[in-house]
Amino acid sequence: MCLVFVCDEDERVIGRQPAPGACPYCGGMVQAMDVESQWRFCFLPLYFKTKRKYYCSMCARRLVIQ
Repeated sequence: MCLVFVCDEDERVIGRQPAPGACPYCGGMVQAMDVESQWRFCFLPLYFKTKRKYYCSMCARRLVIQ
């Protein structure tokens, strides 16, 4: 008998709001998205974390704040 353990990450967008600044690639508006990530092992939730990610609303590139 072979057992298979499934470990996956699930991300869900909680909210969006406009962020200050402009995209350095196309000059479009920057959007801040609050994303909740959840790690599961065999349907058992192990880890929850909320992150803020920045995207351009025109070219849809992910922007990294340094």
